[in-house]
Amino acid sequence: MLSCSDSHWPSFLQIFKRQPSTLALLGLFMLMYLPLLWHWTDGWLNKSISLEHEYFSHGLLGIPLATYIAWEKRHVWFALPQIKKIASSQLVGGGILLASVLAYMSGMIDVINLSLPLMLAGLCLWLKGTRGLRIMAVPLILVTLATPNELPYLIAPYALPLQQFIAGVAGFILFQLGIDVEVFNIYLYVNERAVEVAPHCAGLKMLFTSLYVALALLYWSHSIKHRQTILPFLVGTATISVTANIIRNTLLSYFHGTDQTAAFVWLHDSWGGDLYSALMLGSLIPLLQLVDRWFIPQKTPVNHPSL
Repeated sequence: MLSCSDSHWPSFLQIFKRQPSTLALLGLFMLMYLPLLWHWTDGWLNKSISLEHEYFSHGLLGIPLATYIAWEKRHVWFALPQIKKIASSQLVGGGILLASVLAYMSGMIDVINLSLPLMLAGLCLWLKGTRGLRIMAVPLILVTLATPNELPYLIAPYALPLQQFIAGVAGFILFQLGIDVEVFNIYLYVNERAVEVAPHCAGLKMLFTSLYVALALLYWSHSIKHRQTILPFLVGTATISVTANIIRNTLLSYFHGTDQTAAFVWLHDSWGGDLYSALMLGSLIPLLQLVDRWFIPQKTPVNHPSL
């Protein structure tokens, strides 16, 4: 019969046995935030969340990835000494924790959402100081960038030039294909049927998701260690995202203008749009490989003298 002193206990249970406060904090954290995470997941999957919060559906990938990375770093985390004396980092962490609790109790959905990354950052500082914060920096960034907020609503008014650009290019492509099309500002008239390139059709959601996945790929492939690859890869990612969105809007305008309702609904509202986005995101992998070959210096093989 096994006891707590048996060496057969899994390593993480042994850790919790030595640091029961960690288990208590983890339980409290899950009790507070599992309902919120479930709300996000259900809203993203069933598109029942607000339009602005749907822009952060990349959290379906990012939050599990952040959890996995944090788990992989657990040995380094627990190897750090526990802070015994009150340090400045603990005071800052305590202040952030207090702010996160107040945000959680505010009753305002966006403020409650933002309490999650605040809580995680505060716990890192309170328990392990700045060294702990650095260790968990990547998971914290992934969670923060996946936390729904009103940023898409705030930047929507500034998307007008992008909407006009997409409408103009889509109209040009359709005209070259012999389609009867006219472009007025952000509207395309295909066979006298109007199609609007609305703010949420300007590709901001796809751009957010693409850049988020690009950051995850840079970290996962260790290419983020090579600074010369980061900017070209992110620029290439943004270019692919905007180009893919122009093609999508061109197809939607064509389907609507030629009265192909089923095809329009499939690409706009059904799983066709998800498939299109998945294929676009998949193209980032060969792009990263190409950028790595171009910008990372290859080691020159050493010619050893013959004996």
